[in-house]
This record gives sequence, C-alpha cells and structure tokens, in this order.
Amino acid sequence: MAGLQQQAWDLRSFPQGIRNCYNINIMQGTKYLIRGTFFYGNYDGLSKLPQFNLHLGVNKWDTVKIENVSVVVIKELIHVPSQNYLQVCLVNTGLGMPFISAIELRPLNNKTYVTISGSLALFSRYDLGSLSRTVYRYPVDVYDRIWYPYFDNEWTSLNTTLTIDSQSNNYYQPASIVMGTAVTPINVTAPLDMYWDSESATSEYYIYMHFAEVEHLKPNQSRSINITLNGNYWWSISSPLYLYTTTVCSQSALEIAQTYNFKLFKTEGSTLPPIINAIEIYSVRNHSQPGTNKQDVDAITNIKSTYELKRNWEGDPCLPQAYSWAGLHCSYDSINPPRIISLNLSAGGLTGVISADISNLMMLQYLDLSDNSLTGSIPKFLSQLEYLRVLNLERNQLTGSVPADLIERSNNGTLLLRVDENSSLCGSGSCKEKNNIVIPISVILLFIVVGLWLSCGGFGDIRNIRIKNKNLLTYVLIMLMMFAITTVETKSNIQTKSLESIDSMQRQFTYADLVRITNNFETVLGKGGSGQVYQGCIDDTQVAVKVLSLPSVQGYQQFQAEASNYVSILSTHRCKNTNILGWEARLNIAMEAAQGLEYLHNGCKPPIIHRDVKTTNILLNENFNAKLADFGLSKIFPTDGTHVSMLSVAGILGYLDPEYSISYRLTEKSDVYGFGVVLLEIITSRPAIERSYENTHISQWVRMMLDRGDIQNIVDPRLGGDFNVNSAWKAVEIAMACVSTTSSNRPPISEVVVRLKECLTSEIVIKRENFEGESNYSVDIVNMNMIKESNPLARA
Repeated sequence: MAGLQQQAWDLRSFPQGIRNCYNINIMQGTKYLIRGTFFYGNYDGLSKLPQFNLHLGVNKWDTVKIENVSVVVIKELIHVPSQNYLQVCLVNTGLGMPFISAIELRPLNNKTYVTISGSLALFSRYDLGSLSRTVYRYPVDVYDRIWYPYFDNEWTSLNTTLTIDSQSNNYYQPASIVMGTAVTPINVTAPLDMYWDSESATSEYYIYMHFAEVEHLKPNQSRSINITLNGNYWWSISSPLYLYTTTVCSQSALEIAQTYNFKLFKTEGSTLPPIINAIEIYSVRNHSQPGTNKQDVDAITNIKSTYELKRNWEGDPCLPQAYSWAGLHCSYDSINPPRIISLNLSAGGLTGVISADISNLMMLQYLDLSDNSLTGSIPKFLSQLEYLRVLNLERNQLTGSVPADLIERSNNGTLLLRVDENSSLCGSGSCKEKNNIVIPISVILLFIVVGLWLSCGGFGDIRNIRIKNKNLLTYVLIMLMMFAITTVETKSNIQTKSLESIDSMQRQFTYADLVRITNNFETVLGKGGSGQVYQGCIDDTQVAVKVLSLPSVQGYQQFQAEASNYVSILSTHRCKNTNILGWEARLNIAMEAAQGLEYLHNGCKPPIIHRDVKTTNILLNENFNAKLADFGLSKIFPTDGTHVSMLSVAGILGYLDPEYSISYRLTEKSDVYGFGVVLLEIITSRPAIERSYENTHISQWVRMMLDRGDIQNIVDPRLGGDFNVNSAWKAVEIAMACVSTTSSNRPPISEVVVRLKECLTSEIVIKRENFEGESNYSVDIVNMNMIKESNPLARA
C-alpha cells in the first residue's frame, strides 16, 4: 500500500448483476470534476486483469482496463449535471468482475472548462519542468486536480520558489507549485514541440495551456510566443505575466485530426525562447442523451421502495437498452425520452395494496402483478391508464368488486383482464352473491413419465411378465398424472374455467406392450450413457421409452437415479423438421429448457444437479415445446451453499464446467455453464466445439465476434436478420454470463429464466406493435417469475 492514496486501500467488487450503480446527490447546475479510482492489487488472488465499462447515468463514460496488478487506473470527467443527482455505474462486459476503489466529486468554477457541448474526459494533465517527479493534488491544488510531472530531453527547466498567483483572478487556479516550474527549449531558436495521437477517428479535444513568467526579466529582455497547430497559426502570448497565470484554451473543440502537433515559437521581436508551465488535454464525451421520462423514473423508483424490491434495479430503468431493468419494457424513439410501457412484478413477493404510483406510469400497456400477496381492492386508477391492454392480477388476496370500467373494457375487447384465484374478489357491483365470478384456470395437461428398466432376475415379484429367448429383459414403469379441465362457464362476462383433478394411476407394461408402443423400437430419439431412447405412443400421447443397455457398467445405477429422482418430464421427441426455427421459437425453447433446470435447482426437495445439460438432452414436441430429459447423471446437492465433491468428472466435452473439471467440485452453477453453451448453440446454430485444427469453443468464437460488436453475424445468419437486435444482445449477454469460467460470476438459473422471458416478451411485444389491422386487441400473458437479487458484495 506504500505510496497509494488512502482511498485506494480498499475496494468494492460487484460479482452479481450486469450493471451496478452509485446514486450521489449533488447541486444541480454545478460543474464537477468526477473521479473514479481503480486499484486491482490482485485482491481476489486470481491475477486476472479485468476490463469493464464505466457509465455516467445512461451514457458511457469510459472503459476501465486493468493492464497491471500494481498500477492505479484513474478516470476523470468534468460534467455539469442536469439533475440533482448523479449515477455512476459499473457495467460487466464479460471480461472480468467490475470493482471500484473510490469515487470523488470536486466542485469547479462554472467559468472554467467551458464547452459548446458535451463533457470533458481527462486525456492528460502535466506539470511541465518539474524535476522532483512528485505528483501534486489537494491541498496544493484547490480543485484537487492531479498533476503528473513531465520532462523532455530537448527541454531545459526554469523554476522559482516564489508564490504564483498570490492575488490572481485566474479562474483555473492551477497549483502554485505546479506553475513555479516551466520548460523552454535547450536550443533557443527551436520551438517547444508537443503532440499526441487521437484515440479514434471521431475523437474531439479541448486543450488548456497555462503560462507564468518565472524569471524576473531585465528591461532589455522580452518573451512573446506564437503557437501553431499542425502547421497553422493557432494563438499568441505577448509577455506572460511575472508570477501570475495566463491560461490559453480552445473556445471550441479542436478540428478533428489523426495527430495533434502544437509548436510554440518565440516571436520575431522576442529576445527569449518560449516557455510553458502546465498543460491539460481533455476529450469530449457526448453525455447529452436524455434518460427515461422523469415521471416514469420517479414512479418506478417509488414502486421499488414501496415493495422493498431487492432485485438488481440499478441506474436508469430503460437506458441503455441492453441494461434495462428486469421486468420492464420501454418505448424508444429518436425524439422523446423512453417511456415505460410494460411492468412485470409477477411472483415478486409483493405485499400490501396496489401502489398508487402505478397510476403515474401513464403509457403503461402491460401490467402483471400476479402470484403475489396483494390485499385490498382493485383501485379505480387502473381503469384510467388509457393505454393499458393487459392486466393480470391472478393469485393474490384482493377483495371487493372489480371496477366496472375495467370489466367494460374487458367486454369490449380493449383489455385482457385476469383476476383469477382471488378468493374474496367478486364482479362489478354488489359482492353479496359469491357466484358472480368464477376463477379461470388455464388448461393443464401434465404427463409425468419415468421409465424403469430391470435386468434379468430383477424384481421377481412382478409375475405377470414372461419373456422367452431374450438376452435382454426390458421393462418400463410409466406413471401418468393427468390434470384436465371439465367445463367452461361465463359469469359477469368474464371468461372462467373450473378444474377437476383425475387421480394419478400406475400402469405396468409387458415387453409386448413396449414393442407395440414403440412400433417395434422403430424410431431412435437418442442414446445416453445407460441406453437408447425410442419414440413411442400410448393412445394419443407421445412417450420416450429408454432401454437399459446391460453392457453399460453404470447403466443400472444411472437409471435408478432417474427413477428415484422422479422428475416431471413431458415425453417429447427431438425436432427433425428441416425448416429453420424462427427467433421467437428459439427463445421459447431456451426459456422452457431453463425452466426445467430451475425446477431441479429450486423446485425439487432436495434440489438436484442435472450434470448432463446439452442440446441432445432437450426434447421437443411437434409444437416445439421443450423439456429437459435424461437424468442418469443427476446428483442431489446441499442447500447450504456448499458443493458436492466428486471422485471423477462426468459430462460431455464442450458442455463441461471448466471449474468443475479441475476442482471436482460440483455445484448447480455447473448446470448453468452447460445451459450457457446450449443457449449459444440455439442462438448461433454452431456446434459447442468447432471440429477444426484449433477446436474452437463456441464461447471463444462469440467473444471474438462481440469484440467487433457484430451481433448480426452471431445470430444464425439463416434467419436473414429477422430478429429484434435488442433481444438478441440480451440473449447473447445471458449466455456469455452463464459460460463464465468462474462459477461465482454465473447467474443463478432463476435469473436466467427471468431474463430469457424478458427477451421473449420483448420479441412478442415488438411483433404485435408492428401488426396492423386487428379490430380487437388480445394478447396472452407471458408469466415472468421475478427473483430477488442479493446486494453486491463488498470486498477489501
């Protein structure tokens, strides 16, 4: 820590969430120097140099790239806030965990560092002529600017110990000790030469040169300076004042150039060569992009506070689009600030009444508050949201009557209203008659299929099966649990359905039954470690029949694991259609597969790790609905956040968690890695490992394309660009987070489900917004079960 400022002794890292922000209250209209300090110091013991983005509000400030464990990285910005707060955000770009050591704000004189537009990011600031190699800042600099010493072998140093600017009116007020040294060319006839290369072809710069005479000139001496930029006259200084600062600055951004070359010459009548004491160079940052509509921001912020939501809602709700808040969708155009048009707080743990702040989201079209514990009545202000097209209040504890205006809008087809399973809620008007409203429940058809194969001699108590001349005795036990709806009733013009359950039943099948079910084992769906899987049909239901392969050493144990885990599987078949799956269908498949994993990790008691997540273990039915299959390698894992230690590593190359393969420590994040690879395959239609000389992993290829910002070529080119770029970016970001080499950086599968649902909903919404000609607006709710994200962890 020797030599480091105290503010760099500690840091805070952000292992969770893509964007994490600091909200800082400030004086609106005051010009600030904003400084972020980043000292890695190998605090995590990984010696991996991270890179991430730094944002100010909705605008990118800079990229923080750590290139040396022991070097401090400092980013400075001069900015005039348009609000009474600032948001400094760190954005994870998949190249390492963001962290920050310090954020500092220093108020400046508003007459300094004036630009026509944009903010100023520090490019360089030098104390010229200093021979002490000392870095100066506060208290010697009143604004706490950091001055680095700089000297060139073609120069000679001038200095004074007297105070500079003891009574100066110079607004910039560079430190006296900085202005006490100056440089002049060794060759008195030569110019002072200073230059730098532009950061990019579009970068713009402002320059500030500070002059003070440090020598007491004799009457016959004079010093006058002409300045050129790239060979053209730029400015002139006539006799810098003795012990007082004169600042020369560009009134507008310098003309864009590849290289900027300033030369300081003595004028024809000058007896002394040119001098300069200090220089500052800044590049322009266009931070003029407006954020989300302020009324919407205030409303959603109050909603977050009211319900004490713990999710990663950081920064601006809608911008940048790639980092919009989970559960929100916004409208975007080139003129107006974004507006929130969709809010999904389903399964968000909401309690209390429906917040009145929702009424301030005036452009809201979709509102989902289902699966919470909301109480009280349905407020009338919901009917005053004129653009509202979908309102889902199912499965709460709401009471009283449904407002008549909402029912009227539901009847005329301008609002899809769902209020099922609120036991004390009734239709419009009086609530005396409990029959006014019947709770609608969607049709559910769930088949639980678990196969059990037995070797010869096994389960001898099943006496009704006789097999002759068979080398392999194969049985299957299929347990079917079916739920079906019976009648559909309509009361108070609200569509309703009632539910009847049918007792689950167990059936035993003979080998002859299996031959018939599979049409003599005609269609092979796939092959796993314990045997082949065949397509079959029982009545009108498609099933997958797995046959134990006795030569498989682990087959019987693996199959027993499948049976004992008793995971709900809908029997389906892999898609063999030659048509190209559209983007929406791909997102739906990915979401449903992720839901299967989420059930294993969070729904099973005890929870289960699949251990073999790959594309061939995701089955599709004729409607391309996806289910996770093959649980032969599954393992129960502890719920205390620890891991399962394995004696050997099992899995398929390309899908295998690299951390697990090295440490033999199995966690649920190993499944997340495998799913990330699957998601990349769904997005790109490329294999997990490119069978070439390099054997390139799909994540490496995608990372290479991301570095180019080439989303169009990441997504399967056979789609011909028929996809929403925003949802594509989000899907790729989700996948790349899942395949992080460090398991702690991977999101939980529940977060993956939420974000994939957002991608899918965004795609559906945009398609419907582009559809014209429908007289009645109708849309199905896509449930997005929100999760509570934990706060970022602080690390020293």
